[in-house]
Amino acid sequence: MKRSVGQMISRFGIRIPLILWSIAVLYPIIWMFIGSFKSNAEIYANPWGFPETWNFQNFITAWSEYNIDTSVFNSLIVTVVGAALTLVLAIPTSYALERMRFKGSNFLFTLYVSAMMIPMVLGWIPLFFLLGQFNLLDNIFGLAIVYAISQLPFSIFVLTSFISTIPKSLEESAAMDGMSPYGVLWKIITPLSMSGIITVTIMNAIQFWNEYFMALIFLQSEENYTLALAIDFISSEAQYTNAWGTLFASLVFAIVPVIILYSIFQQRIAKGMTEGAIKG
Repeated sequence: MKRSVGQMISRFGIRIPLILWSIAVLYPIIWMFIGSFKSNAEIYANPWGFPETWNFQNFITAWSEYNIDTSVFNSLIVTVVGAALTLVLAIPTSYALERMRFKGSNFLFTLYVSAMMIPMVLGWIPLFFLLGQFNLLDNIFGLAIVYAISQLPFSIFVLTSFISTIPKSLEESAAMDGMSPYGVLWKIITPLSMSGIITVTIMNAIQFWNEYFMALIFLQSEENYTLALAIDFISSEAQYTNAWGTLFASLVFAIVPVIILYSIFQQRIAKGMTEGAIKG
């Protein structure tokens, strides 16, 4: 079936911006990967070319001499604890706001959703003093709590959309069989909302793993640095020590887990966001 000239021009016009955007995104990442295997001399002599030998010395240096190992562990703790705490708080709250209608429930839901519009920077100073009072300043678990609270409005908004489409007849049948509201929540609502839960968890985990500014404010000790702070430290050092290969290797440590996670769950994320949008 022959396409008309207009259709071909239209398809060409759509693909060109997509190709240019893909190049703009992928080229710096590829350049970073290649640079991580180069020596400093090769980076200066041939910044755009391939290394003469593919060695892992930059990765070893970053891991052992710049404490990337500790930073990876701290980022992993902050990400896992923050994502888990967000779910623990968001799932019951979403269920209560959607199913257990009470006086003020609509106001609470509007309050949660409107919190997404408030710039997080406005809360940094009060949070700083609040964490200090609870001895959670310069503490990775304190940072995980801040992360969980910051993503709670988004998580509640998404999960409420999923829960609203679950037939109420399932809950009524379970209640007639003697199941408590907590049993309905964990044995019926939670499994049926799994697409939304997975989507929210992955989006939050990527956000927590890459976050920089709140970690910069609430963490002061080098041993508590997350990966973003450690890379910033190496970037500052590279200006004086020319450790650009080590900096590239550190960036690889930061970006590879995100790429792997997104590659594995990209279909679930797209499906979850689409279902949430349709159901919402």
